[in-house]
Amino acid sequence: MTLGTTVDLDRDGFDPALRSALSKLARVPQLLVACDYDGTLAPIVEDPAAAAPLPEAVAALRSLATLPQTTVAVVSGRALRDLAALSRLPSEVHLVGSHGSEFDVGFVQRLAPDQVELRTRLQHELERIAAAHPGVRLENKPASIAVHLRTASRPVASAITDAVRCGPAAWPGVHTTEGKEVLELSVLASHKGTAIDELRRQVSAGAVLFMGDDVTDENAFRSLSGKDIGVKVGSGETAAGHRVQDPLQAVRILGLLLDTRRNWLFGERAVPIERHSMLADGRTVALISPDARMSWLCHPRPDSAAIFADLLGGAPAGHFSVGPQRGGHPLGQRYRNGTMTIETRWSGLTVTDWLEGDSLMRRLSGNTVVRVEFAPRPEFGQVPVQLQALSDGLLVLGTSEHLSLYSPGVEWDVVDDGGHDTARAVIDLAKLGGEALLEMRMRSHDLTPHPRSTTDRLEAVEQPWREWANSLELPTGSERDVVLRSALTLRGLCHFEGGGVIAAATTSLPETLGGIRNWDYRFCWLRDGAMTVKALVELGSLTEAESFLRWVDGVVERTGGHPERLHPLYTVDGYELGPEAVIESLPGYAGSRPVRVGNAANKQLQLDVFGPVADVLMAVADRRGKIRHEEWRVMEAMVQAVSQRWHEPDHGIWEARLPPRHHVYSKVMSWMTVDRGLKVLERHTNEERPEWVELRDRIAENVLHQGWHEGTKAYTVAYGFPEMDASSLWIGLSGLLADDDPRFLDTVLAVEAELRSGPVVYRYKWDDGMPGKEGGFHICTAWLIEAYLRTGRRADAEELYDQMLATAGPTGLLPEQYDPDLERGLGNHPQAYSHLGLIRCAQLLSK
Repeated sequence: MTLGTTVDLDRDGFDPALRSALSKLARVPQLLVACDYDGTLAPIVEDPAAAAPLPEAVAALRSLATLPQTTVAVVSGRALRDLAALSRLPSEVHLVGSHGSEFDVGFVQRLAPDQVELRTRLQHELERIAAAHPGVRLENKPASIAVHLRTASRPVASAITDAVRCGPAAWPGVHTTEGKEVLELSVLASHKGTAIDELRRQVSAGAVLFMGDDVTDENAFRSLSGKDIGVKVGSGETAAGHRVQDPLQAVRILGLLLDTRRNWLFGERAVPIERHSMLADGRTVALISPDARMSWLCHPRPDSAAIFADLLGGAPAGHFSVGPQRGGHPLGQRYRNGTMTIETRWSGLTVTDWLEGDSLMRRLSGNTVVRVEFAPRPEFGQVPVQLQALSDGLLVLGTSEHLSLYSPGVEWDVVDDGGHDTARAVIDLAKLGGEALLEMRMRSHDLTPHPRSTTDRLEAVEQPWREWANSLELPTGSERDVVLRSALTLRGLCHFEGGGVIAAATTSLPETLGGIRNWDYRFCWLRDGAMTVKALVELGSLTEAESFLRWVDGVVERTGGHPERLHPLYTVDGYELGPEAVIESLPGYAGSRPVRVGNAANKQLQLDVFGPVADVLMAVADRRGKIRHEEWRVMEAMVQAVSQRWHEPDHGIWEARLPPRHHVYSKVMSWMTVDRGLKVLERHTNEERPEWVELRDRIAENVLHQGWHEGTKAYTVAYGFPEMDASSLWIGLSGLLADDDPRFLDTVLAVEAELRSGPVVYRYKWDDGMPGKEGGFHICTAWLIEAYLRTGRRADAEELYDQMLATAGPTGLLPEQYDPDLERGLGNHPQAYSHLGLIRCAQLLSK
C-alpha cells in the first residue's frame, strides 16, 4: 500500500476490504495474531521507558489469547526483559524481543562463543562512538545493541548514523536493522519476518494477522502470504495490504477480530436445538429457527452438502432470514394441521414455509414492512458465490448446480460479505397487495412465473400429508396430537424415492456442548430405519415399511449372498458411504467441533441390526395377514446372518470406538431375529424350520447365562463387565424374559438406579474412550417407561412420560438427547429414535 492511498470507510469507520479480509481470517482453524509494541499497541513517547500499552489493547490481546486455536504474540525490537516489564501482558501472550532473536519460554537461543566475542567488541565500539555525542542512548540486549537517536539533535543523529554504517555495521557477522530513529546491530541474522515464520511453524497457524508501524516491521509484512493480513499503523511506504492511522485504530481491529472469531468459535446465536422445526417433502429436509431463519438445508438429498449451514457455522455458513423491519420476537411458530408446513407469526406478518420438489417456498403475508436476507452458501460455505439481481429475482452464480430465487416485485441490494454475496431487501407487503412469494429454485435458473397460484401449490403439497395423517390409527385424548406430530416427523425422515430412512435431519449437533461427540446422522441405519417404520406400521401405515424392506432387499442383494457382511448403515438409496471427513471451516454448533460428514461407524460390526429388521417384517406380515416372497427372502437373509455370526463379539448398538465385546443387547437381538422368523413361519406359512428352533434356544441359553452379572445382580452391557447399559432392558422388552421374571425386575431397578436422572435415562456411564459427558437419551427414557409399564409401575411410567414430553421444543420436536443440568436438548435433530420411542410410550399408556 503506497502513501496517500485513500479508501471509503463503512459506517463503523473500517475499510470494507479490511473488514472482509478480517471476516475470512477469523474463521481460520489455527490463527496467529502478532503485533509490534511501540507505535502499535503503545503510542510513541519521548521517553521509551514510559511507553505503556493502551488498556484497550491489553484487554483485546488477553481476550484473543484465551480463545481456543488462537495464538497471540507481541514482536518488538525491545529487549525481551524490557518488553515484559513495560507491557505487563498476561502469560498467555507470547513475547518476542530484539527483532526476533529473543523468544519467550521455550524459544531461547544461546549464542556461540564467537558470537559472544563479536557482541563484546560491538558494544565497546558503539560506546566509543556514542560517548562524544549527547542525546544518544545505547540499549544492550542479549544478542544485539540498539542505538537510540530519538532524543539526539538532527546533526548528531546524522553523524552517528554515518559512523555506525561505515564502522561496526560493516563488520562480518553483524546484521543491522534500521527503524524509526534507531539502529540495531545484532550478531544473529534474525528479524521480525523470521520471528513470524518461527511462530507460525510452532503453532501450525493457517493464517496470520500482523500489525506494525516501524520500518523494521516491513520484514514481517513481506513474510505474509495467502490469507494473511498485514496492517501498517501510521504513514510511510509499506508492503502491508492495509493501513490505519494510529494505535487506537489498531486496537479497533483487534476488537473486531475478537468479536468475529469468538462468534465463529462459539456460535453467533446458539438457538436451543429443540426449538428448531423441520420441513420435509420426502426428498430432503430443512430446519428453521423460531424466528423464521432458514438455518439448515441440504440438496438434493438430506445427506448432500448444505446450501444453508447457519446451524453449524453462523451467518457465514449460509441462511435465509425473514422478519418484520421493526424487529421483535415472533408471536409463535406452529405446524399447519396434519402437514410439514410451518407458520411463523408476528403481528401483521405470517411467514409460511414448505418444501415442494426442488423448491423452497416462503410465502409472506400481512400488511407490515419486512426485511429479508438471502445468503446461500453451497457446499457448506466452501464455494464463493455471486448473486445477480434481475427483474424477478436472483441468480446464484459460481456453483456446479443452478440455483435461483424467484421473488417478483422485490428489489434486492447485493453486497459482498466475506467473499460471498448476500442479498438484502425491504418489502412493503401493503404495497404488494398483502403477499409476497420467495421461491428458491434448486437446479434451475428459470425466473418465470409458475403456472399455478401459490395457494393451489400449497394445497397440492399439503393434501397427501393430510390424507396420510387421517389414515392413521391414533390414540385418543391428550396423546393424539403428540403421536401425530411424531408420526409426521418420522415420515418426513423417510426418503420416498430410495426407501431409506435417515436417523436424523442433521450432522454434528453436539452430544456435549463444546465437545467433540459430533456425528453425521443423515444416513440410514438398518436398526434405526426398521424401528422407525415399525412405529408407523403400528399406527396403521404399511407404505413406509414396504419401501424400507425393498431398500433392505437391495442392500442384501448387493452383498452377493452374504448378508452377514451387511454394514450398520448406508446412504438413503442403499449404497456404501464414503470416508468420514471434517469440515475445518465450520466452527460447529455453539463452538462444538469438529463438523463431520460421513460416519466411520459404517465399518463397524454391529450384530444387533438384524433383530429390528426381523421385528418389522413380523409386524408387516401380521398387519397385512401375509408375507410377500421378497420380504420372506429378507427374513431368511437376516436369520442366515445371525446363524453365522451371533457368537462373535461386536461394537454394539452405541458404536463405541473401542475393541469389540460380547454385548448383551446384540445377543438379545440375535435371539429376536430368529424368534420373529419362527413366529412368521408359524402364523403365515406351513413351513417348519427345526434348525431355527435349535438356534433360537441356543442363543437364549447363552445370553441368559453369560449376560447376567452376579456382582451387579443384573444384565449388564457385555459379558463379564459390571457396568449397566440401558439397552440391557431389552432382555425383557424383546420377550426373551417374562415381565415378572425376577432377573428382568432386577435389571429394571439397576438401570433406574444407575442411569436415570430426573427426566432422562443415560445410555451408560462406562468409559467409551471419548471426552465429555453426554446428555440422557430419549430412546432410553422410552425404554424405561415401557419397562415400568411391563413391571406394574404405571404411575412411574406416566410421570416419566410427562417429564419426557416437557423437554420437547415448541413445535413438538425432540433431538437425540436432553441435558437435565443445562435443561436443553443435545444431539442431532429431530431424531427418529426419540419420536418412535414417544409413539410407543403414548400407545402403551393410552391402552
